[in-house]
Amino acid sequence: MEKIVWDDRFKIGVEVVDRAHAKLFRIINKLSDLSQDTSASHAAYREGIKYLEAYTMTHFSEEEAYMRSIRYNGYAEHKRIHDNFRNKTLISLKRDLELSSFSGAAVERFVGTLNRWLSEHIMLEDQAIVGKAVRQKKRDRSSQIEIISRTVNRAVQDVLQAETKLVSDDYKGQNIGNGYYCCQYYDMGGGVMLQLLLGVEDILFLRGIERIPGIRKREMTERDTLHVFAQLFEKMGRLFKVETEPEFGMENLLDRDKFRKEFMKGCPCSLLFGTRSGALVFCYRSWRAKQ
Repeated sequence: MEKIVWDDRFKIGVEVVDRAHAKLFRIINKLSDLSQDTSASHAAYREGIKYLEAYTMTHFSEEEAYMRSIRYNGYAEHKRIHDNFRNKTLISLKRDLELSSFSGAAVERFVGTLNRWLSEHIMLEDQAIVGKAVRQKKRDRSSQIEIISRTVNRAVQDVLQAETKLVSDDYKGQNIGNGYYCCQYYDMGGGVMLQLLLGVEDILFLRGIERIPGIRKREMTERDTLHVFAQLFEKMGRLFKVETEPEFGMENLLDRDKFRKEFMKGCPCSLLFGTRSGALVFCYRSWRAKQ
């Protein structure tokens, strides 16, 4: 698991803030080390996470006090980001760990998300406090994400018999463990093309496979895999008001490397969901085809 090491690029020049950021990186990396210890108990993870959460809240309070002391005009938005991390992101990540019984993939997602969130928050939001970066106001996507999340959850419930919880609305391509991957293309008319990407952790995916009549009497085939994905895409495609279903064949199936290659082309919406059985990634992108 990749670690992010504290160095001078993360410094904003405020001692109390820099000292806390350096310690947060150390705590996260200790959790990463713990994930490599096969003898580590759930209690050990819980204690480590409890310590991380407590220290993070202390840091947020100190940082917010500093912003108020200098009358930082971006304070309200910055505090909102802190509150969102405390009340949504961290709670979702902890729930994902518990539901997965602290599986290796779930711990990796937890640590990876924390590392990414902390490094990006420092480089953008915290550097802006001292004028080292210009904070760009992000477009509010909360209503869009809520609609997509409901659609994904309904599809997963119908096809895979599992309930999803949104873990991250900014998935960055981190490994979700052994899984199955697929994509689908839609012609939206007017030269606009749409691509949906799905990645499903293997244990979760097998829920859908087991529903195919007779599957337990024979070995699973690629056509079985395709059948489950076709059902998921058929339900999720309705979100975009797709009127005609495109062809769907073996070429739509991807391995992990091909999935990452497609993902790296850029997805304006990339969501990571957790279930009791494993994770699911939903991404989409659209573009205007060359005439």
